[in-house]
Amino acid sequence: MKYCAVICEYNPFHNGHRYQLGEIRRLSGCDGVLCIMSGNFTQRGEAAIFHKYERAAHAVAGGADVVLELPVPFAVSAAEYFARGAVHILASLPCVGELAFGCESGTKEDFLRTARATLDESKQFKAALRENMKDGTSYVRARNAALLAAGADVDEALLTSPNNILGTEYCRAILQAGAAIQPLPIPRVGGGYADTALFKDFSSATALRGAIADGSRKAKKALKSNLPEHVYRAALRATPVPYEKAALAALVAAEEQAVAQCPDCAEGLENRLKSMARSTPDYAEMLRKIVSKRYTLSRLRRILAQNFLGVTRETVTEYAQSPLYYKVLAVKSSASEEILRDLSGGAYPVIARKSDYSKLAKAALDCFRTDVRANDLYNVLTGVATNEYETLFV
Repeated sequence: MKYCAVICEYNPFHNGHRYQLGEIRRLSGCDGVLCIMSGNFTQRGEAAIFHKYERAAHAVAGGADVVLELPVPFAVSAAEYFARGAVHILASLPCVGELAFGCESGTKEDFLRTARATLDESKQFKAALRENMKDGTSYVRARNAALLAAGADVDEALLTSPNNILGTEYCRAILQAGAAIQPLPIPRVGGGYADTALFKDFSSATALRGAIADGSRKAKKALKSNLPEHVYRAALRATPVPYEKAALAALVAAEEQAVAQCPDCAEGLENRLKSMARSTPDYAEMLRKIVSKRYTLSRLRRILAQNFLGVTRETVTEYAQSPLYYKVLAVKSSASEEILRDLSGGAYPVIARKSDYSKLAKAALDCFRTDVRANDLYNVLTGVATNEYETLFV
């Protein structure tokens, strides 16, 4: 089988995602859709509203064929390593021929041209990049600003809109890896990436998480029109994950040097975070006092999540260059034998049962142990025990 992949979070899986899966099949002509999905913690530095196994089952019931887990060190990293980690795994699978992603604008050629420009580092560009990063600006934001300042042949919209930025990073990672994967941009429908407004049937995941937390009659009505029925039923049972106090407690308990090793931490920010956590022991209020143009809310949340989970700059870099694994969360039961056989044709071991754990080399084993730790922590927060070596057949 030939697969088109999609890198996702499905937090929660909604009508827009179901529409995208249909478009992937229509536009790619693939035999199957392979999702690589963040586990229990997301790129915004938050705990997912449903457990990873439940979200993976929602995706398969909604049109995916198989869902692999994106290892947590990449899942809670900024765009560059979020993309690099996912593409690193996908590029090792000969059965994956395309990578689809949602976008605000742009064609395949636009994304590839812009991605190539990010790899062509002239002296002028490097000087602008160094200058842009002096104030603690993230690498991707500083790099994109340097490209625009240098007058590179790029589409500015692909470096400034949230989904476009990720799409450009996916293409950049594909080019860096020399992967035989073709990008497939698919225009988004409905609400924007962080749009908090609720629409009739295509609201953003941000708005829908807000509606789940709201729980009012009006919110439930919006959820019913925006979520597939199986996800809507789960949303009615959802309860908040008490993650924020735990993340704040972990920050207070950590040494400054340990916080400084978090991938998103820079220029002594660990000292400000630690100091503010002691004087303002409220997660949302503390972040509100620190957030700025330089330090976005998502970046600050990621630092706290990285610290909570034990993710460091050194390990993320190592894992992005090492043989890893395919952790199967859920698979379509009617085609599971063929799908698992296709995955076994990749360069890495398939983790579908506990005995597969023994197949992992050192870096992969360390990475997988981080996934296990994240799963154990999520289980403690939710009070629901799950088997990390489980695979769901949907």
